[in-house]
Amino acid sequence: MISDLSNATPEQLLHAAEDGVRDRRKAEVRQLELLLAWADLHSGDPQAEPGAVPVRYGGPRLISLGGDGTPEVADLALVEMAIARHEHVLATRGALADAFDLRHRLPGVWAGVQQGRCEVWVVRRVARMSRNLDRHQVRIVDTAVAAALDQAPSRILTIAEAKVIEADPAAHQARIDKNQNQKGVWYPKPRPGSQLDESDSQAGVGTVFARLDEADALAHQHTVDDLAAALAEHADVPDSAEPLSMDHWRAEAFAMLADPAAVLAFLNGIDDTPGTSEVEEVAQQPSRDPRSPTAELIVHVSLTDTGEFGPVTRVENLGPRLLDQVRNLLRQHAAITVQPVIDLHTGRSVNGYEHPTDVKRRTQLRTVGDVFPHATNLFTKQGRAPDHDHTTPYDKHGPPGQTGDHNDTPLARHHHRAKTHHGYTVMQLGPDKWIWGTPHGLYRLVTGGGTTAITRAEYQLHAEHSLRFDLAA
Repeated sequence: MISDLSNATPEQLLHAAEDGVRDRRKAEVRQLELLLAWADLHSGDPQAEPGAVPVRYGGPRLISLGGDGTPEVADLALVEMAIARHEHVLATRGALADAFDLRHRLPGVWAGVQQGRCEVWVVRRVARMSRNLDRHQVRIVDTAVAAALDQAPSRILTIAEAKVIEADPAAHQARIDKNQNQKGVWYPKPRPGSQLDESDSQAGVGTVFARLDEADALAHQHTVDDLAAALAEHADVPDSAEPLSMDHWRAEAFAMLADPAAVLAFLNGIDDTPGTSEVEEVAQQPSRDPRSPTAELIVHVSLTDTGEFGPVTRVENLGPRLLDQVRNLLRQHAAITVQPVIDLHTGRSVNGYEHPTDVKRRTQLRTVGDVFPHATNLFTKQGRAPDHDHTTPYDKHGPPGQTGDHNDTPLARHHHRAKTHHGYTVMQLGPDKWIWGTPHGLYRLVTGGGTTAITRAEYQLHAEHSLRFDLAA
């Protein structure tokens, strides 16, 4: 431990921070292990003890906290443990329920978190997400999540969500059916004083909340986006004025939908603008005509052992969905075009600097998100497309074929800037495998399975293999 942080070197501070993460995770796991040991001591039926006060008079009893296949525990025994944990007994019950599920229902995940591969709160969330599954159904969740523990929390939870749905699609369909009966649109009235609230002033604005069928919500979003783009393009804004944000124009478009006649008049006015050539008119149209909605769905499907489609797909920008939900998303479109399957095992290189569109798309589908160490960015969840950086910097005087699947590192803009200007090193060992070195000597292996800490010796070994591969090529 560093006694005086003000005298520490950058390397010492980084390694101390890394040690702190490991120690914190170990301590949090230890708290769950203590809970489990306490529960094991109090797993016998207190009503079987001599002189036990009957339950009907308030005596202790066994209760079930976790999912199917977890043991029971004496309820009143948890009160004292709650005192030791400085929390309410309900919080202690919740933590023990998660610990029971991890130990008895998710043993692969439990082993991984005991090794420090993941934050404890993430696996506790997985335990709660899968609690309604029976002991057999939950195995599919355990296998998939245990293999993904080195990934970012958002990716782990996305995988867990998909596997819970896959394990019991009938239960998920019941959730969908229930939500269909709970749709609505709400226009809350302003609270007294809300106009003067410094953190969230409601002066002059209103708020709308809506729960719609998913397909209707997406269609509404497309219509608002397209109408907003048209309003922004044809707005009479002085040259000296700051351009208004698209959030502003989406609000204007949403409000305009209250008067369909005004929307049609505006769109017809665009079409009938005099003195506009056919080429200029096409250029001025929004990317999608609100009167003829279109949509692109990228759907990831898998086959069962019998060669049939599995019950769950992954839809870009949305997440895991049942096949019936995908059909529902497309039901509003009279014309549906199915694009060819993208083979992620293929690749190509070109002689120019810019990565071709097909290379970018394959890279993004392989990696799902930013490949900077421990990054959480999911490309389909953010508005900005990633920067496709050359892993080995492009040299205009260099050999041909420098640009392609073999030399493409997709990064969020902030991470791209750090790599470019702050002394990071990176080598690409395959279409979905990178090793990174930080300016002060931390090393990471990044794959489609997440980020793993490696030693300097392991980094150098990977570098030697990469060099030999380059020379052979």
